[in-house]
Amino acid sequence: MAAVSELIRKEDDGAIGFGDHTLETKAKIEDFDIGGNLYKVKTFKEFTKLERDGLFVYESEPGTSVNNFRVLDNGVSFTVCGDKDAMITVGLKEDSEYSVNVAGKDMGKMKTNLGGKLSISVELEDKGEINVKVVE
Repeated sequence: MAAVSELIRKEDDGAIGFGDHTLETKAKIEDFDIGGNLYKVKTFKEFTKLERDGLFVYESEPGTSVNNFRVLDNGVSFTVCGDKDAMITVGLKEDSEYSVNVAGKDMGKMKTNLGGKLSISVELEDKGEINVKVVE
């Protein structure tokens, strides 16, 4: 999977793609309209961050490239790639329990904090792309 060259895009099936983990310097796009929601993405090799309507959605350290990102009724799912293993944090419902699946492996249940954030460590180095699904 390649980096998202336009930094953020709406995919044909309604999902979104964002981030470019190959950039040496920070790049950002603000007020990108998808279905009436305004998205902001900041990305480069050190981190990738996505906000929707001013609220936290996704962050990774180091930077990642994300495709097929979907906000589900009960969680999120996406495909991610990067040059190094990454810590990914997603914004969900606060103080709730979610089942986490990374690269087809059940990682068990994890609970969000009071801010609704859930952090997942993913092994990306030499893996290509992997699927992540987080559902209540």
